[in-house]
Amino acid sequence: MSELDQLTSWHSDWTSVRAVVFGLGVSGFSAADTLAELGAKTLVVAEKADPELVDILDVIGVRHITGEAAMGVPRDVVEFKPQVIITSPGIKPENPLLVWAAENDVAIWVDIDLAWRLRDKTERVAQWFTVTGTNGKTTTVQLLTAMLNQGGIKAEACGNIGKPILDAIRDPEGFDALVVELSSFQLHYLGDIYPFSSAVLNIADDHLDWHGGFEAYKATKAKIYENTLAACVYNCMDKSTEAMVEDADVIEGARAIGFTLGIPSRSQVGFVEDILCDRAYLDDRANNALELATLEDLSQIGVLTPHLMANAAAAAALARSAGVAPEEIREAIKNFRLDSHRIELVAEANEIRWIDDSKATNPHAANASLASFDRVVWVVGGLLKGVDISPLVEKHRDKLVAAIVIGKERTAVLEALAKHAANVTVVEITTDENADVMNQVAQAAVGLASAGDVVLLAPAAASMDQFVDYADRGTSFAVAARAVIGATNG
Repeated sequence: MSELDQLTSWHSDWTSVRAVVFGLGVSGFSAADTLAELGAKTLVVAEKADPELVDILDVIGVRHITGEAAMGVPRDVVEFKPQVIITSPGIKPENPLLVWAAENDVAIWVDIDLAWRLRDKTERVAQWFTVTGTNGKTTTVQLLTAMLNQGGIKAEACGNIGKPILDAIRDPEGFDALVVELSSFQLHYLGDIYPFSSAVLNIADDHLDWHGGFEAYKATKAKIYENTLAACVYNCMDKSTEAMVEDADVIEGARAIGFTLGIPSRSQVGFVEDILCDRAYLDDRANNALELATLEDLSQIGVLTPHLMANAAAAAALARSAGVAPEEIREAIKNFRLDSHRIELVAEANEIRWIDDSKATNPHAANASLASFDRVVWVVGGLLKGVDISPLVEKHRDKLVAAIVIGKERTAVLEALAKHAANVTVVEITTDENADVMNQVAQAAVGLASAGDVVLLAPAAASMDQFVDYADRGTSFAVAARAVIGATNG
C-alpha cells in the first residue's frame, strides 16, 4: 500500500506528502489552502494567477510557480518529486505536466478526491449526493439542497457550483449532506467515492473536443453511479442514463429510481396530470402514489417548462431517498427561486416576452428552451465547443420566427440555418464588441417579433468569445432588451 493510499482521513498524517496544485482558480486555491492547513508540502503551478491569490499563498507559506515559468514541465516540479498532482478539472489529460505525471506514476486527483479523504474533519460526517448531466445540474442541485434543508437535513451545495467542496468540508460545524455537482471534467479524473445517492439527468453532445468523442463523454458521466449506496436516479426519457445504471457497480441494496414527465411506474417519480407524484418511496407502490407538489407550486419558481418539471422530479427522487417527507418537498418547491440566466423573463412589452437563458451553453440546453415556446426569435451563437448545431436547427425550425446570430464562430450556425431553416429570417451580428452585440440584437429583435412571440437568448454555445461568461452575456441581453423597449414605448 502506498503512502497516499493510507491517507483516508483529515486526521491522517499529511505532513510528509508532496503535492502539486495545478491551476489557481477557485478549486485550485481551495486545494492549496487546505493542504497548507494539513501541513503538506505544497507547490502551486499556474500559468494564470490572480495576484491577490498569489499574495495569500505567500502569507500561508505555499510555494508557487506562475506565468511562463509554469508552462510545460517546470524543472522545479521535477525536483520537487510530487506524489500527487491535484489538477484543475478543466485541464486536458494531454497537458505536458499531466502526461509527465502519468509516465512517472504520480497520482492525479481533483479537489473532489481530496475532499472525499478529508470528509471526517468534524464529527458530523456528511453523506454525499452527486449530480451530473449535460443540462439542468445546477437547478437540480439547488432544488435538492433546499429540499434536504427543509426536511431538517443540514445540506450545502458545492463542487462545480457555488462553494468549493473543500471549503464545505472545512466548515467548523459540518453538514449532514453535501450536494455535489460534478462536471464531466471532474468525473474524468475522479477516483473512488461512495455517494449516498447519485443522478445523471440527461446526456447529449457537449465538450466533445475535450473528451475526444461522445462515447468517451458518456462513459465519463456514467462514473457517477459507481459505488452508490441508496439510489441511482436516472431519466426515464433518456434511455442511455438507464443503461448507465444497469452497467454500474453499485453497493448491494442501492435502488434504480426513474424520473419522468409522464405518469410514473413503480420505482419512479413523475406527473399525473398536474401533480408531481412519488411511486418509489412507499410500501404500496404497486397501487398508490404520494403527492409531492403541483404544477401551480412549480410555476412559482419561474417560467414553467418541461425542463423545470424534469429537474424538480429528479431532485424530489433524490430527496425522497434521504427520507424527506412529501410536505417538506412541496414547501421547498414553493419557496425556491431559480438563479438568473436560466429561462428567466427579463422584459415584457407589447405581448412580447424576452427570455434570458444564457446558461444554455450547449445544444441540449438550448433544446429545452426552444421546446418550451411556440414562436421564437432566437438569439444563437458563440463558442460551439466542437458540437454540431444542425440537428437543433432542424428540430425547431417550424417555430422560428427569426434567428439572430452572434459570436465569433458564426459560420457553422449560419450554414445550419441556411440548410435546415431556409425560410427563416436570419440576422447576423458582425460586431465583436460585447456592449454593442446585445444592443444590436435588441434593435433587430424588436423589428422581428410580434405579439405572442418570445425573444429567446438560448445561444447553444459558450460565451467567452465575446463576454466574460454566460452571466455577463445574459445581463447584457436583459439591459439591452429593457432599453429598446423603453425607447420604443417612450
